[in-house]
Amino acid sequence: MKDVSFQLYSARNFPPFANVLKAIGEAGYSQVEGYGALYAALSDAEIASFKDGLDENGLEMPTAHFGLDMLESDPARVLEIAKALGICAIYCPYLLPEHRPTDAGGWRAFGERLQAAGKPYRDAGLIFGWHNHDFEFFALPDGSIPQDLIFAGGPDLSWEADIAWIIRGGADPIAWIKKYADRITAVHVKDIAPTGEKKDEDGWADVGEGTVDWKGLFQALSGTKARYFIAEHDNPSDFQRFAKRSLASIQSY
Repeated sequence: MKDVSFQLYSARNFPPFANVLKAIGEAGYSQVEGYGALYAALSDAEIASFKDGLDENGLEMPTAHFGLDMLESDPARVLEIAKALGICAIYCPYLLPEHRPTDAGGWRAFGERLQAAGKPYRDAGLIFGWHNHDFEFFALPDGSIPQDLIFAGGPDLSWEADIAWIIRGGADPIAWIKKYADRITAVHVKDIAPTGEKKDEDGWADVGEGTVDWKGLFQALSGTKARYFIAEHDNPSDFQRFAKRSLASIQSY
């Protein structure tokens, strides 16, 4: 049995989160993954209240996303939040289109920037890494791939591999898993609907209901350092349906 987590971003459109945490606990999860908008601007008292909600529903939050701005500008506060919520691994989740480099040198420099941003968190004993989308796998004019360049610039970066985004980026997830097996400490487990289906859910599917070969992928991932497997759907019409179906599928592989 895998320890499966639920990415709370999947339920962002179904407030309040007190009800979400209750539903996730009742669905059988023991872990959740947070995202910055949940806690970045909360007071200490609000953070404590959120932690109480986790505890009341038998949930832990070992992994979390924080935006790059906060990671760089206020590491002390990030570490305070991490300690209060029991976070062990921090992943920087995204880079806005207007901030993305356009050449190899720029992407390598971005990796160097992440490497520097992660130092306070590594020094504190936390895992620190990058969470991918699709744009990191689009070849640059010189043929190089941004994901390779990020890792070249950030030799100590861990990787939270979002497999479905790798596929949407036109890349082979098995090849990337093998190439960076020693970097992968967490995995986003999500599925892609057959072409033309689930348009109301942006083409995503509940895990096990789509086209991604998760059975084969879990075999490949067994050779990595992955410790956390996080179920995610970017736009479910029913987060409880997604949570229950996906947990059952993941546990069956």
